[in-house]
Amino acid sequence: MVEKKPVLRLVPMAIALAVAGGGAALFAQIEGVERGIIPIGSANNLEVGGIEVNVWAKNADEARLAGWKEAQRKGWVKLWDRYHGGGSVAPALGDGGLDGIVSAIIVEDEQIGPNRYVARLGIAFDRVRAAQVLGIGGRFVRSAPMLVLPIEWNGGAPVSFEGRTAWQRAWAEYNTADSQIDYVRTSGNGAEPMLLTFGQTGRPGRRFWRNILDQYGAADVLIPSVRLQRLYPGGPVIGHFAARYGPDNKLLQSFSLRVESSDRLGVMMKEGVKRMDEIYANALASGLLRPDTSLIIEEPLEAEELEEVVANSVAPAETDTPDPAADDEDNTATETPVSSFTIQFDTPDAAAVNAVESAVRAVPGVRSASTTSLAIGGVSVMRVSFAGDAGMLRLGLSARGLSASESGSVIRVRGAP
Repeated sequence: MVEKKPVLRLVPMAIALAVAGGGAALFAQIEGVERGIIPIGSANNLEVGGIEVNVWAKNADEARLAGWKEAQRKGWVKLWDRYHGGGSVAPALGDGGLDGIVSAIIVEDEQIGPNRYVARLGIAFDRVRAAQVLGIGGRFVRSAPMLVLPIEWNGGAPVSFEGRTAWQRAWAEYNTADSQIDYVRTSGNGAEPMLLTFGQTGRPGRRFWRNILDQYGAADVLIPSVRLQRLYPGGPVIGHFAARYGPDNKLLQSFSLRVESSDRLGVMMKEGVKRMDEIYANALASGLLRPDTSLIIEEPLEAEELEEVVANSVAPAETDTPDPAADDEDNTATETPVSSFTIQFDTPDAAAVNAVESAVRAVPGVRSASTTSLAIGGVSVMRVSFAGDAGMLRLGLSARGLSASESGSVIRVRGAP
């Protein structure tokens, strides 16, 4: 999964506000409030959470260490069941073997006594090492890039990135390494509180949506929302969750969760994100979660144009002596404009980076290609300058053994050349 922060662009709304109220008015709308939670980089870990331990020992340190060892064993069983189901038994690795594939212990909640340790922990397994033991490949089939716009209703008011919320934090801290959804998560800084708002979710018009999604390299938008209902101060909290998607804010599924005190609000939010991910993954598998074709700016190529592009890409170059008269006539023709495209491609290792870069540079019409975001074991991002449109670039990539799909100026590449 790729987390990116977009380059700030001036949009008509921001210009109008600056002209009407002055630069100070615009500055006041995006400053002065603590905003932004940077998403975790989750490309290299497979995470298992919610592991309960209750251990006694001679002293607090030994109890804590024993609790962590027990959590690793329980976490390994849960990780095995995730990929192989409950029908098979996880191979016994021993504490030494588990230490070699565990990259971090995540403390969700803990209580330490003189000789007792009670905690709820999470285990982060190294993707490459754990995948070898699990027998799974380093490549995961994922959706097109989806921008996440979390909405929290608290006290009757909707908040997205205007301020820090528990819902936004839960999405920023969620480990997306083994999710089937390619989430594009933002930090909520800069102009994002003005662009990614609850009001934007009610605008079905495609023009402004295209402008926003293009800045993040996303093909569509996911709108997970939660409405909090507090029974009394400090008491039980009920969260009504709704999984929505697309510029038309379509509802996929809704559910409710409850915690008995406000102190456990964060736990409920984390569970809500997990349930949301399952809903979106099921929608992807059933074909419901597909990028809205109306968000694609480029028009699809006609059949005749496709045949012409393929013929030109494989036809040998002419070696005959050019006719000067013909040159005079050709001087009136205009050259194909050069456009910039974003290519997202799987990089299980460093060799895959070099192979894909070489294949892209070999496509006729490519002026430059450079990897701008590298994620070994995950999805990297390449910026390409190409003389032609997205359809022509996709055909060129396919001719070199790369499975490519386009969405606007973003092209998703899977496979190795």
